[in-house]
Amino acid sequence: MVESEIEVSEDLVRALLREQHPDLAELPIREVAGGWGNQMWRLGGELTVRMQRMDDSPELQLKERRWLPVLASRLPLPIPTPVRDGAPSERFPKIWTVMTWVEGTPLDHGSITRGDHAADGLAAFLKALHVEAPADAPTASDFGAHPKDCTDGFEHFLRAVDLGPVSEDDVRAVWDDAVAAPAWEGPPVWVHGDLHPANVVVADGTLAGVVDFGALFAGDPAWDLAAAWLLLPAGCAARFFDGYGRADAAAVRRARGLAAMKSLFLMLMGQNGDRGLPGGKPEWRPAGRSALDRVLNGR
Repeated sequence: MVESEIEVSEDLVRALLREQHPDLAELPIREVAGGWGNQMWRLGGELTVRMQRMDDSPELQLKERRWLPVLASRLPLPIPTPVRDGAPSERFPKIWTVMTWVEGTPLDHGSITRGDHAADGLAAFLKALHVEAPADAPTASDFGAHPKDCTDGFEHFLRAVDLGPVSEDDVRAVWDDAVAAPAWEGPPVWVHGDLHPANVVVADGTLAGVVDFGALFAGDPAWDLAAAWLLLPAGCAARFFDGYGRADAAAVRRARGLAAMKSLFLMLMGQNGDRGLPGGKPEWRPAGRSALDRVLNGR
């Protein structure tokens, strides 16, 4: 919630480093734009400091500390990995983590111009990620449910968003189809869970890395397959699914519905930004709008 936000400054970050990791304290520090649950500070050329901001619980960062080193070595795109732990203190009562920096521009501030290359890269990344997770892997909380169990959220976003020329009936038809789709029957696989334009970076017109694994869980891969519409340019979804090669018709139906819901969420965050509301992201509105168009066109 907004009231739990903690103001973080360069001086605070440097003071924390001096207390807990003094060998890193004199590296250049600069704020990285964006972020919601966490605020990022670039540390030198190869590191970043991930500070809890809106998140009340340390669980998301603790999950990243535990599992990202396990996953990173077998993924074909760079992801951040933890290198130092920051403990709560009188200066800052939440945890923080020093992680590797993933070079690139967040997609909500950039673009993909090499669509086929990005589709192939995303397919390869998710094929490598979506393997059976161990028994002690984290389970889903807010993320990971079958669409039929997410209807309240979908309805909230649909009511709150100005759809403009988009037909509400068309959006509902995609969602209703996802709700009617059979559930995932395979073993729980590793799922990023929150792939949207602010959580991937691009360079040279294509995908260059994946960030923010706070939602990581073991479950239904459809939550990641929604990225075919959320991230890729129009016309690239079919190539992505061909390259991925593991999604049956039911998974595609669930993924398309989830992509519709996530598009509405992006549009709502953008709408809030346009209205100057706390936490709003004006740049997310066009990203969500274009993603919803791709969902409705099935491309």
